[in-house]
Amino acid sequence: MTRSDFIQRSLLTAGGLGTLGFSSFQSSKAGEIPEKLIREYVIAGHNDLDKLEKMLSDNPELLYTRYHWGNGDFEAAIEGAGHVGHREIAEYLIDRGARVTLYVLTMLGKEELVIPVLDEYPSLINASGPHGFTLLHHAKMGGEKSKGIYQYLQEKGLQTTKNDPMY
Repeated sequence: MTRSDFIQRSLLTAGGLGTLGFSSFQSSKAGEIPEKLIREYVIAGHNDLDKLEKMLSDNPELLYTRYHWGNGDFEAAIEGAGHVGHREIAEYLIDRGARVTLYVLTMLGKEELVIPVLDEYPSLINASGPHGFTLLHHAKMGGEKSKGIYQYLQEKGLQTTKNDPMY
């Protein structure tokens, strides 16, 4: 097992349902996807729907990739949309089959999905998403549609929007 495989498997195990899907930044049917292309795609996922659509049209295998920013901080394009509150990009990616996370669902205000998971696994309330952003941050970025989740998280004691990286 390589160091990268170990880190990825450890993050998946430690994240529980905090990440409802996990993908490496390295494989495709045609071989490895250039890291530079993955980085560009993930950055586009934060705020550039037109570029994202074009990149996926040219390279559909990008949908499941994640960029490693270093020190175990992996991020998919959909997660970038989630932590900046870009609902249109998140929904576009979900419609194409992107793997959603609890953080993205929180930003989208999906109370019927998020709250039961957190009731079942209360330790996830304090979990960190990409860049250390918490569920409270994602609920805040979701605005009015995420208001119920925001209040729920505060009632459960979550006050911080960003955790210090554990890596």
